[in-house]
Amino acid sequence: KFPAAFFKGRVNMCAALCYEILKCCTAKVSSTRNEASALLYLLMRNNFEFTKRRTFLRTHLQIIIAVSQLIADVALSGGTRFQDSLLIINNFANSDRPMKATAFPSEVKDLTKRIRTVLMATAQMKEHEKDPEMLIDLQYSLAKSYASTPELRKTWLDSMAKIHLKNGDLSEAAMCYVHVAALVAEFLHRK
Repeated sequence: KFPAAFFKGRVNMCAALCYEILKCCTAKVSSTRNEASALLYLLMRNNFEFTKRRTFLRTHLQIIIAVSQLIADVALSGGTRFQDSLLIINNFANSDRPMKATAFPSEVKDLTKRIRTVLMATAQMKEHEKDPEMLIDLQYSLAKSYASTPELRKTWLDSMAKIHLKNGDLSEAAMCYVHVAALVAEFLHRK
């Protein structure tokens, strides 16, 4: 009923809702997962309609940010429950007749593909926890994949810097922070 509250102005409401819905997408009860998947799909669809069928970029970004936060909070894993929720969302997009002629189904597919990439990279990071060089390499490739999303790129660069600091690699940590500063400066210059 009030799309402007979620899709215009500050992102706080949309971000909080995406975070909570994604937590429910990993629930043990299948009906909760199904309802959460449907709600997430409706949020994306309403964002798409709000922009006059151009994009659902705000929801897209907030979902990716929420996935990254949930991974950091250890509340999300690459388990089958979450994968099932992603599949449900894709099925909704593919079977939504009014949306067939738009770019919406392919954008939803792109979003779920990105989420799977983040989950796979995170799983690889957990495998290489004891190998700092491999861990940093994986985080760097993930940060690079978010070149178009400065918030997420900053998040992963900060994480890389923390690992470098923990390992005593001060010059590498400094380079990460310099890169973050450059991202912020570029953002402020554009604004």
